[in-house]
Amino acid sequence: MSIFEGFLSTSEAVAAFSGHSLVAAMLRFEAALAQAQAEEGVIPAAAAHSIVRTCQVELFDVAKIVRESSFAGSVAIPLVKALREAVGLFNPEAVAWTHFGTTSQDVIDTALALVTRDALALVDTDLARVVQALLALAERHAGTPMLARTLMQPASVTSLGFKCVDWAAPLVRGQARLQQAAASALQLQLGGGVGTLAQMQGAAPAAAVRARMAAALDLRDAGSAWHTQRDEWVALGCALGLLTGSLGKLAADLALLGQHEVGEVMEPSEPGRGSSTVMPHKHNPVASMVALAAAQRAPQRVAGLLGAMVQQHERALGAWQAELAEWPSLWMAAHGSLRALATALPGLRVDAARMQANIDRVCAELPAQTVREWFAPALAEAAGAQARQRIALLRGGPVAPA
Repeated sequence: MSIFEGFLSTSEAVAAFSGHSLVAAMLRFEAALAQAQAEEGVIPAAAAHSIVRTCQVELFDVAKIVRESSFAGSVAIPLVKALREAVGLFNPEAVAWTHFGTTSQDVIDTALALVTRDALALVDTDLARVVQALLALAERHAGTPMLARTLMQPASVTSLGFKCVDWAAPLVRGQARLQQAAASALQLQLGGGVGTLAQMQGAAPAAAVRARMAAALDLRDAGSAWHTQRDEWVALGCALGLLTGSLGKLAADLALLGQHEVGEVMEPSEPGRGSSTVMPHKHNPVASMVALAAAQRAPQRVAGLLGAMVQQHERALGAWQAELAEWPSLWMAAHGSLRALATALPGLRVDAARMQANIDRVCAELPAQTVREWFAPALAEAAGAQARQRIALLRGGPVAPA
């Protein structure tokens, strides 16, 4: 990851997809596999005990495994090699049962599901913070008049509360969409018809092993391998892309409202935040910048996932590997967007007087009839009443009376 990408994400999201986290997740897969196979009588219990005890990330040189993956063509190959060597130091007879009845793609896909679940928890936490901040702002300014703008020009009067609810609504839907997609996508990858069933003595033992592993790792049991059937996995990426786009729309509005010529809603101002190297008077909207950068990048990441769905036969050459490369970048950008906005939104500076002044300036240039029709105070009051109703709906509570 370059320095330019790093500051657009968060340390937590970067850590979730780090080599250390992925290797640790792959070792969790190998331990769960050995344990489940022993419980089903597929491999000896003593071998499983040795394998499980050895699957500790601290015992492995993660950097070396990552380096060797470029030559091997898969990070699983040097990992399994190192695991077998480590197991052999304690129990040579267990080496033959290490990574038994599985494939490189099984361990990598499952590990990615595990670390993605951690990333999803980060996204979910900061998404809740963003929604909460927007709804709190909507409540405080439910009826605060402001200009509604269409095609970048003043259109009529609305309220800041109504606008905040418009920002929050797609995020609430996005959270539900993410959770629904994750329930299907976060699943165990194991087996299939390419050699592994024969090793595990047929379909019945493999299914039992798969069920035990899914329970141990708290992942969905898909019932079969999904090596080149990527629809549910990519659907989760698409849901994240939609959310990132919604965050970008919010950020674009904030950036425009915070322009000096408009001056209605500004990001927090504090020493060092959004400063310029040469102009001390500047306060750049850095949260909006991060969210807009993520919204610019997400379509390419999602397109990469969709393009990689064209996978050959039962195991892909190139397409799966391209998908693996796109996946972490999408999640890291999305969480960077969320964290930036979750940090900035509670401290937004709202200038209600400036909002009214901007309305008055527009009205001064219009005929009286137009002002009465499109800029009457009653319109802001009506927008505020609708905002209160929608706030209650978004929070899942009773609808407040208008």
